[in-house]
Amino acid sequence: MSGTKAVYLETFARQRGQAFLRFDYSGHGASHGRFDQACIGDWLAQSIALMETSTTGQQILIGSSMGGWIALLMARYFATKGTQNRLAGLVLLAPAVDFTETLIWARLDEPTRCSIMENGFWARPSDYSPEPTPITRRLIEEGRQHLLFGDIIRSYAPVHILQGMSDLDVPWRHALKIVAHLSADPTTLTLVSEGDHRLSRESDLALLARSVELMTERFEQSAGAWDKTFR
Repeated sequence: MSGTKAVYLETFARQRGQAFLRFDYSGHGASHGRFDQACIGDWLAQSIALMETSTTGQQILIGSSMGGWIALLMARYFATKGTQNRLAGLVLLAPAVDFTETLIWARLDEPTRCSIMENGFWARPSDYSPEPTPITRRLIEEGRQHLLFGDIIRSYAPVHILQGMSDLDVPWRHALKIVAHLSADPTTLTLVSEGDHRLSRESDLALLARSVELMTERFEQSAGAWDKTFR
């Protein structure tokens, strides 16, 4: 929540008089807990709880990397409750949908897979921290309960994906696959030719802000049209 994009967006929202909620999952940033003791289901439950208890009305979900996967899982959750109208739109940056399976497990060699299964974890070298990222057996196995690529992915709201073409963590073709699965909902994909996984350059942040602004305007226009029709 103290990352460049989150802080930038809060300032942007405040200047527009727009409410904004940012948070860290357990085991991340300012939150308590250990990363290696949590999994996708835990972080999804936390996200749902915060939206249900700390927001009202329709919301634009903004998710980066794993957060993009979480946002789409939230859309599925609200649909199962019949409250998919809680979402006004989704802005996703390099969404790492199904990353535990498609971007980690599928790329591992057999010795590393055996290490995870037998020892319970693998210390994956990180480009973003001097400390390795622990990839646990629970993270991989529990993640399989939340995979989305086996069927059409529904967002029940407009989606705008921002994807760097120089992203080494989430390849831009992964974003194309997501768009293909989002065929039932209006989806826009913006490819940033020199963008990396962070998408935190000044030009990237301006693009992000504009995406949120357009999503807000789209929602306000559709809400206005609905009001005129039924008033």
